[in-house]
Amino acid sequence: MTRPDTSFTGPELCAKPAREIVTLLRSGDLTTQDLIKASLTRMDQVEPQVNAVVTRCPERARARPAPKDSLLAGLPIGIKDLSPVEGVRTTFGTKGMANHVPTASDPLVLRLESRGGVVLGKTNTPEMGAGANTFNAVFGATRNPWNTAMNAAGSSGGAAVSLATGELWLSHGSDFGGSLRSPANYCGIVGLRPSPGIAGGSSAHLGFTNGGVEGPMARDVLDCALFLDAMAGFDPVWPISFPAPDRPYLETARQDAGTIRIAYTSDLNGFAAVTSEIDTVLRSAIDSLRLPSIEVEEYCPDLPRLDETFRALRCLSFMGSYQVTPESVTRHYKDTIKGNLADARAMTFDDYAQAERDRAAIYNTMAAFFETHDVLACPVNGLAPLPVEIEYPTEVAGRPMRDYIDWLQFAFLATVAGLPALSLPVGFTPSGMPVGLQLIGPPRGEARLLQVAHTLEQALSLPVTLIDPITS
Repeated sequence: MTRPDTSFTGPELCAKPAREIVTLLRSGDLTTQDLIKASLTRMDQVEPQVNAVVTRCPERARARPAPKDSLLAGLPIGIKDLSPVEGVRTTFGTKGMANHVPTASDPLVLRLESRGGVVLGKTNTPEMGAGANTFNAVFGATRNPWNTAMNAAGSSGGAAVSLATGELWLSHGSDFGGSLRSPANYCGIVGLRPSPGIAGGSSAHLGFTNGGVEGPMARDVLDCALFLDAMAGFDPVWPISFPAPDRPYLETARQDAGTIRIAYTSDLNGFAAVTSEIDTVLRSAIDSLRLPSIEVEEYCPDLPRLDETFRALRCLSFMGSYQVTPESVTRHYKDTIKGNLADARAMTFDDYAQAERDRAAIYNTMAAFFETHDVLACPVNGLAPLPVEIEYPTEVAGRPMRDYIDWLQFAFLATVAGLPALSLPVGFTPSGMPVGLQLIGPPRGEARLLQVAHTLEQALSLPVTLIDPITS
């Protein structure tokens, strides 16, 4: 289906790309106060329908002017409600922290503020970021702006919706099992899961683990590159921190990509289930990308024990956080989180050792793959959004799902192998819901991945998502 008819009735400023807004801020033609006013106006218009920006902090934003010569120059941004912001209610989506107001900000928040970002609000997330449907007992459910009866995926669902509706120009996300990529896919925006260490690190208690990462979300690829530039760079506070490139990501993304070599797989060699509806949309997009400068073949390398490896890494992450979280918080956890913890307790040291061996083998396979390809392309999710009341699908394309993790299998590869992965909007289902194509790049290959994604974005010529919520 072609893009559904949509409208945007928000302030004109909210419709401009982030990079254009930054230029206007630097020239003095706009002020941060102008942008705060426009953003709050748009939030008032759409929040009753979508519930994306659950905590606003305009007084704090107004009191923190940013230098015009900084990277973001005073641009208002959103921060996911899993990352502390000093003096701003930060709940992690759980009852046990419903009234939590941190006294210090997360290091990535400090970095973004030092580079001209102005935090205007916290975006909704499922409890502790667990689950690919954004709802919790503190704020309720976030709804998909393309059809408010449907879910926005998760766990960065609030961030994705805030961008699609024009509430914010850039919004921060995080990703372990697709938490950044899935909402971008379902909401028609761009989300990038960077390689570990590029944009900050894991939690303070698990600083050396690299399954969960933070990353940029935006309405198009170039804005996403700008936001990654604001996040990137070495800082010893993160044990796995990685230096920023000599050339900014935004600059590289704008350059001619030359010949692009794409391998496409609809199901990762049968590993992940995909509906015919999603497969049809993606194949149509892939077919339209068969251009003189773009080589496309259908291929996927062998990825044995990908499921077992991902689940082991996730168990380790859950147990590491749970062990230092007080019982006053954990006793409120939803059943799916309790199930994750039970799985973690059932793991053995031998299981984890095997997972590390399997992970190394998968990485080596992908390193060899990238000697002859620029990206591996595949679905982000195997099915379209479901009604917001359904926590997760119990089957996909006739294949039963064992739990709420199973349907996220397209996300596993990038996480296990430590690869950058981007969700790029490429089309729509017959019912008018966005569909994204996942592009997985080589280790520390964010610059080339963004360059390729921008080229494909231009070739597809899809309008940038900016809509009033559609109520069925």
